[in-house]
Amino acid sequence: NDLIPVHDTFTIQSKLLGELRTINIWTPLDYKSNLDSLPVIYMADGGIKEDFPHIANTLNLLISQKKIKPFILVGIENTERRRDLTGFTEVEKDKEIAPVVGGSEKFRQFINQELFPEVNKRYRTKNEKCIIGESASGLFVLETFFLTPDMFDTYIAFDPSLWWNNHYLVRTAKEHLNNFPNNEKRLWFASSNTEDIAPFTKELADIFKT
Repeated sequence: NDLIPVHDTFTIQSKLLGELRTINIWTPLDYKSNLDSLPVIYMADGGIKEDFPHIANTLNLLISQKKIKPFILVGIENTERRRDLTGFTEVEKDKEIAPVVGGSEKFRQFINQELFPEVNKRYRTKNEKCIIGESASGLFVLETFFLTPDMFDTYIAFDPSLWWNNHYLVRTAKEHLNNFPNNEKRLWFASSNTEDIAPFTKELADIFKT
């Protein structure tokens, strides 16, 4: 298990979600002595008992080795994970994985309308934003990339659950990319499931050729 890094924690009463959400913040070692504003990485699965310590410690190592520029990390602790990270589905088997699914749009609104302003108020932030996620969180990253691409500048998805709703994001990739904004966006993704990722990569390759 990763050691828990020094970090801040605050709560935010979300009107959109109708519940109290816990937010964990990691800042680089020289954040307090250096008055620069920093870009921000947002992540679901951001609880202390979730992926937050691992990502924070990885960032700390990469920044100290000067392999990446400094970032602020914002971890959103889960309450009902599968509700928040999944979009709608017409597949009955999908609906059996949790009591409530399909809440990703409301969760995205929470991040955009409530969490962004709170983080910007509390910390010295640049406008540059990134989102990172794995599995269901990776699905949320890619759904956000396609549906609201201007929300972040960089999207990082590991093993995204692309099977959700009968590979809906794969099937609609071309349609969404045809309506993409002209400003530059960066998408990084990796998957150990070649069956899931192969049609997705082909779809991206085909659209970027045209």
